[in-house]
Amino acid sequence: MQIRKTLSVDEIDLSDLEFWTLPLEEREGAFSTLRQERPIPFMQEPEYGGGIPKGPGFWSLTRNADIREASRNPEVFSSAQGATSIADMPPAFLEFFGGMINMDDPRHGRQRRIVSRGFTPRALGRVEADVDRRADAVIDAIIEKGSCDVVADLAAPLPLQIICDMMGIPESQASMVLQQTNIILGLGDPEFVAELENVEVAALQAGSALAGLMGEMAEDRRKNPKDDLTTALMNADLEDGAMTDSELASFFILLVVAGNETTRNVISHGLKLLCDHPDQRERWAQDVDGLMPTAVEELIRWASPVIHMRRTCTQDTILSGQEMKKGDKVVLWYSSGNRDESTFDDPYAFDVGRTPNDHVGFGGPGPHYCLGANLARREISVMFRRIFDRMPDLQVTGPAVPLRSNFINGIKRMPCEFSPGSRMG
Repeated sequence: MQIRKTLSVDEIDLSDLEFWTLPLEEREGAFSTLRQERPIPFMQEPEYGGGIPKGPGFWSLTRNADIREASRNPEVFSSAQGATSIADMPPAFLEFFGGMINMDDPRHGRQRRIVSRGFTPRALGRVEADVDRRADAVIDAIIEKGSCDVVADLAAPLPLQIICDMMGIPESQASMVLQQTNIILGLGDPEFVAELENVEVAALQAGSALAGLMGEMAEDRRKNPKDDLTTALMNADLEDGAMTDSELASFFILLVVAGNETTRNVISHGLKLLCDHPDQRERWAQDVDGLMPTAVEELIRWASPVIHMRRTCTQDTILSGQEMKKGDKVVLWYSSGNRDESTFDDPYAFDVGRTPNDHVGFGGPGPHYCLGANLARREISVMFRRIFDRMPDLQVTGPAVPLRSNFINGIKRMPCEFSPGSRMG
């Protein structure tokens, strides 16, 4: 990629949604300018509307090392005032839509230990067997057609189905879950909100639909426990007890938003990258399994599916020479940290064999590092192995339509073609 520096350091406004509609090369150029000239700039906040007060502004961390330092120090850089929104949202909203992401210890630690029941080696071993089966079923559904939409038909179904399998949600509810998730994550995109009279109400309604589903699940599992994550989260006999119904609902919203959307976008961006870099595609194709570990990490680095998270200073502090006051907001720009020239050799090169690869695509080190990172790696690995095997000549045939967002680096639509094949089922 050839970045373009079209904005001076004083013209860069990361809080302006219009900035996020600029061509990728210009946005990358702007972050490069910040890293080199003003690595921890202070940005003003916009008028949010919808009854959300305009905030006092925020510090922006653009360098990999600073993002890591803030991530590993939750005592100073707190998540409890909101990690998923730069705006100051009501506490009830933060609890509902972010759950444990918007918590510090000890509450965060307790919930994370409960959730970890679903990510034990035994639990993941059971899920991983489903990943292979589900990936083949996803390709079976379109392999005879010779064309499809990458996002809707290849990237979106697998992570959503795995989450539903883990939680024990019936397949009949999967489309509803995907629809509500798209509403929550697409609130900054005109295409997703054009038909909505009130964006905030739409978000609450989508969240309520997902919470309602989990309420029904919780009631059923109390009477009919099963070998699934929902039952494990409600087991009061284990250490740290059971989740309450409201905690369960918040966790599920977090799981479908974080676990579904991030993996979906790594797969989507990954296919575009391979089509844009045929040399790297051929290199990987010659040694699919051997290069799988490094290639998957490079896809995650490039996709940077979550663009940022926020922290709040609990005390006066200094980070890389920049003084910050208690109560100051601090935004960790993961997408910028993953292009940091001081961390990566030739950061704008796509290299399926890149090592080391100290990306922050799953967050920085510390208590909020993505709990499902290894499951996501497994899903991405299996999907690309199947594509190399069953759809080796797949080509993207049209533009990747980006989600308008400064939070999720999403692709909404992207057409592709391939030689028709046979179903395995």
